[in-house]
Amino acid sequence: MSSSAPSSTPISYKDAGVDIVAGDALVERIKPLAKKTMREGVMAGIGGFGALFEVPKRYKEPVLVSGTDGVGTKLKLAFEWNMHDTVGIDLVAMSVNDVLVQGAEPLFFLDYFACGKLDVDTAAAVVGGIARGCELSGCALIGGETAEMPGMYPAGEYDLAGFAVGAVEKSKILTGQSVAAGDVVLGLASAGVHSNGFSLVRKCIERAEAQGSLPESLDGKPFKQAIMEPTRLYVKNVLAALEQHPIKALAHITGGGLLENIPRVLPEGLAAHLDAGSWPQTELFAWLQKTAGIDAVEMNRTFNNGIGMVVVVPAEAAEATAATLAKLGETVHTIGRIAARGEGEPVEVR
Repeated sequence: MSSSAPSSTPISYKDAGVDIVAGDALVERIKPLAKKTMREGVMAGIGGFGALFEVPKRYKEPVLVSGTDGVGTKLKLAFEWNMHDTVGIDLVAMSVNDVLVQGAEPLFFLDYFACGKLDVDTAAAVVGGIARGCELSGCALIGGETAEMPGMYPAGEYDLAGFAVGAVEKSKILTGQSVAAGDVVLGLASAGVHSNGFSLVRKCIERAEAQGSLPESLDGKPFKQAIMEPTRLYVKNVLAALEQHPIKALAHITGGGLLENIPRVLPEGLAAHLDAGSWPQTELFAWLQKTAGIDAVEMNRTFNNGIGMVVVVPAEAAEATAATLAKLGETVHTIGRIAARGEGEPVEVR
C-alpha cells in the first residue's frame, strides 16, 4: 500500500480562480463613478467596511423606507447580446421606484455584483449603469460588494442585487388608506418592458427567431435596444409633483403588472376601473402579445403594458397633477377611476 505526499507546489488565490488585482482595479474604476452620485448626507465614500449616511436635518420626523430587488432574467439577454451598460440602471430603478411609492426620497444605494470570474470591463460597464441610475434618481452610491466565486457561475455570466434606503416625513407617508371612490387613476408611461416578464420575452424571441420573423426595429429603435431599454426612473418628477399636489397613492407596476400591483394601494372595498384604450399600446407590447398569442388580461398581468407608475389623485386635482407631471417630462394618461368594489376583481380593464 503506497501513499503519495502532498504536492509542494504553492497554490495562490489567483490559481484558485480569484483575482484580487482585478478586484482592486475595478474598485479604482468605480470610485470616480460613485463620486458623481454624492449628495447631502454622505459621510464616507466607497472603500470602507461600512457606508455612513446622515439623514438630512430638514426632516423633522424621518421614517426610513428600504427596498431591494434584482434585474431578473433580463440579464440572460445582457449576456447573450453583450449589452451591459443599462442593466445597472434597471437595478437602481427597481428599488428606488419601490421606495418612491411610499412618498420617500431615495437617499443611498448599495449593490451586489457576483460572478465566477471577474471581467473588469464588463463589471465597470454594469456599475457605470448603477451610478447613472443613482444620478438620475438623486441618491448616492455609497457602497457595495463584488464577489468573485469560481465555479458558481458560467463563464461570462453574473448576478446583480441592489438595496436602496429613502426617507419620508412621518406625516407624509403614502399608505393609500385615503383613496376613495371617485378618485382618478393616472398612468405614467413606461420606457418599455422594464425588468419584469423577461422569461416570457425570451420565449417570444426564441419563437420569432425560429420562425424567421424577428423585427429589425420597434418603436423607432433597433430591436435589441427596444428590448433592453432600461426601467424608467420616476423619482425626481414624482417627488416634485408630491410637493405640489394631493397625491393619495402610487403603485410601481412591476411583476404582476397592472392587475396585481394597483390593489396593493387600495383600501378594502374599493376597485380600480381602468379604461381599455385610454393609453396606447406600443409596437413593442403589440409584438409581444402577438408573438406570445396571449389575451389582454394576460398582458396586463405579466407586463406593465406601457404604464410603469400609477398615480391616484382626487378628481378635482387630476388635471393639474397630470399637467405638472407632463411639464416635468412624463407621458401621462388618465386611465381610470376608483369605485366601490362589487363582485368583480380589484382591477378591471374594460
